[in-house]
Amino acid sequence: MRSIWKGAISFGLVTIPVKLYSATQEKDVTFHQVHVSDGGRIRYKRVCSLDGEEVRFSDIAKGYELATGEVVVLTDEDFAELPLATSRSIDVLEFVPLAQVDPIYFNRSYYLEPDAAGVKPYVLLREALERSGRVALVKVALRQRESLATLRVRDGVFVLEMMLWPDEVRTPDFGFLDDEVDVRPQELAMAASLIDSLSGDLDPSQYTDGYREALQALIDAKVAGREVVEVEQPSGETGTVVDLMAALRASVEAARANRAGGQADDESVTAPARPSPKKTAPAKRAATRKKAAEEAAAGEEPRRRTPKKAGASKNGKAATPARATKTGTKRASGRKSA
Repeated sequence: MRSIWKGAISFGLVTIPVKLYSATQEKDVTFHQVHVSDGGRIRYKRVCSLDGEEVRFSDIAKGYELATGEVVVLTDEDFAELPLATSRSIDVLEFVPLAQVDPIYFNRSYYLEPDAAGVKPYVLLREALERSGRVALVKVALRQRESLATLRVRDGVFVLEMMLWPDEVRTPDFGFLDDEVDVRPQELAMAASLIDSLSGDLDPSQYTDGYREALQALIDAKVAGREVVEVEQPSGETGTVVDLMAALRASVEAARANRAGGQADDESVTAPARPSPKKTAPAKRAATRKKAAEEAAAGEEPRRRTPKKAGASKNGKAATPARATKTGTKRASGRKSA
C-alpha cells in the first residue's frame, strides 16, 4: 500500500506521527467510453462555453455561482490562505462510546501506521483505547476539507473513520411517518419468529457480488470468442402483499426448511454407514446347490424338491386330493377283479 497523507495524532501533550492509507478498495469492473465501430477511446476537450476555445488545465480555476448567475472565481492562492488548524494533525476532541455514533455518519475508512519514532505511544494509546471500550472523536483536514472522524482499533491498527457533519445528513420527511398503522400482536410475533429463524453470526466472507462475477464472466467469454449463454434469473413476483400473516408464515417455514436441510447435509457427511441386512435367501440356495453336488459326487441321485400344490398343508399333504386318489384306486381294482 502507498501512503496518501502524513500527519500526527495529537491528544493532550502527546504527539504520534502517522501515515495514512486507504483501508478499502472497490472491486467494480471499470469501463471506458469507446467508439462502437472501431473501439477508439472517446476524449473530451476542456472548452470554454463563452468563446468556444480549448482551455489549458493550468488556466482552470474553481467558480462559485451566485443566485444571480454571476460567478465568483477562486484560485489555488485563495484556498492556500484559508486557515486550517488541523491541516497536518488529527486532534482528539473526546472519547465516546461507539454505540452512540450513528453509522449513517461514517463516510470512508483509513488505516494509520506509526512512524518509527511513534511506535511506543501508538501502542500505548491503542491499548488504553481498547480497554476503555470507547472510540476517539477527532477532527482532521484531508484534501482541503475539514471533517469529523472517529479513531478506533481493528486488528491491532488504528482505523480513521471519516464522518459527515450533522447538517450533511438529510432528515427523512416521508408522509407515512404521520400515518397511524395498526400492527396486530400475531403479526409482530410471526415477524419476530422470522427474525429468529434467520439469525446468525456475521460472516461477510460468505457473500459475494453476483453481478460483478457475471459481468467478468461475460467479458472473459467475449475475450475467448465463445458464445455467451444467458442465465435465467428466477422471476420474483413483486407487488402488494395481500395476506401479511400468510407471507410471514411461509417465510418462516422456508427459513426453517433451509436451515434443517443444511443440518441434514452436514449429518450425511459425518454419519457412519449402516451395515446392510444379511441376505439369507442367496446363502440358503448356495447351500442347497452344494449339497446336491456332494450327493452327485457320491453316486446318489440328487433329491428333487417337489413344489407345493395349491391348497397343500404345511407337511405337504393335501386332504381332499389324497382321499379322492385313494377312492379312485379302489374302484379301479374292483373293475379289474370283475
